[in-house]
Amino acid sequence: MAIAGTQDYWTSRFNGVDPTVGDSLNTAFSQSGATAVASTSSDSFGVGYWKVSDKTYTQTPTTTAYTIMGCFYYETAPSNGTVLMKLDNGSAKVEVQVNGTKFNLVGASTASTVELSPADSTQSAVILRLTLTGTTATLYAREIVTDSYGEDHFIQVTGSSSVGKTIQWGNTSGIVHWASLYATDKGAFAPQELSPSQWTTNTLYRLGLSLVEQLKSSPRMYLKTHVDDSSIVYGYDISGDMLSRIRPPSIHVMVQNINAPDSISLGGAVVDLSYSLSVFVTTVGADYKEAYILGAEIAGEVFDELYINTGLNGTTDSLDTFSANLDTKRDDDETICIHQLLFTYRRRTNLRRAS
Repeated sequence: MAIAGTQDYWTSRFNGVDPTVGDSLNTAFSQSGATAVASTSSDSFGVGYWKVSDKTYTQTPTTTAYTIMGCFYYETAPSNGTVLMKLDNGSAKVEVQVNGTKFNLVGASTASTVELSPADSTQSAVILRLTLTGTTATLYAREIVTDSYGEDHFIQVTGSSSVGKTIQWGNTSGIVHWASLYATDKGAFAPQELSPSQWTTNTLYRLGLSLVEQLKSSPRMYLKTHVDDSSIVYGYDISGDMLSRIRPPSIHVMVQNINAPDSISLGGAVVDLSYSLSVFVTTVGADYKEAYILGAEIAGEVFDELYINTGLNGTTDSLDTFSANLDTKRDDDETICIHQLLFTYRRRTNLRRAS
């Protein structure tokens, strides 16, 4: 994973307003074509959509890896082949084209999404995220990376020949109500690497998931040789049934609490957020003593890895406090040991840059 760093953010963010009007923290788009207006209260879609029937919006970036995400409904379906999004990084070009109720990702070859029903306003709006880095383009539908069967829910192609750097969106046929449009020239980010919400990015991705990746890549002996990468996970589900599916020894990382003890600017735009993070180390042994000692060895390496290699920047990612709860056998038949490490991180966040 390439989780967005603290200097990576959405360089353009438009939520149903004129995308040609930007500011110092929100890069505007240039427009071409005939018709685009803000939706009014008389529209069936309501206020808060940018209604496009014949317009495209472009930027000319200077970097080489991009992400664009659009959320929209069809009022009138565009004709097949209409380009809704396009990225070109100087090495490769890729387009998202209309294909009935599906979408085609078109580069040197073509791949198609599943059915997405973009014309049904009674359902959730379609969300498409397109990324391009090098010559590889990826299209994610509804921000889903893997489905309930653990299968990939995205499509990829190699881009076709470049015609010049650009980030583009819009439509030249049909009527499309764009609820939101996010774009960045800071990198190619998957849904679990950069969220539309800065809070989610900081909390779940930059802290929780980045620490999972930190532990997976650790060279320390027990973490490298005794704990399989598939057993180091974020703790979305720590129920007994779910824990039993992961081969021990296992490590579950989870953010459990966030608070803002201090705002350091008028209006609260810059805030110090405090994150309480738990790491559960689960081991099984022939007897409880064996499980306990193995758990202590792994927990010690987790502590060493996180305490030394995270929380290095006091203004963005400071490691403030640490404590641990070491498990104790309470049942004659118990051979499973779960040690819990608790870390408190603090990150200074500029909410004006809603990345």
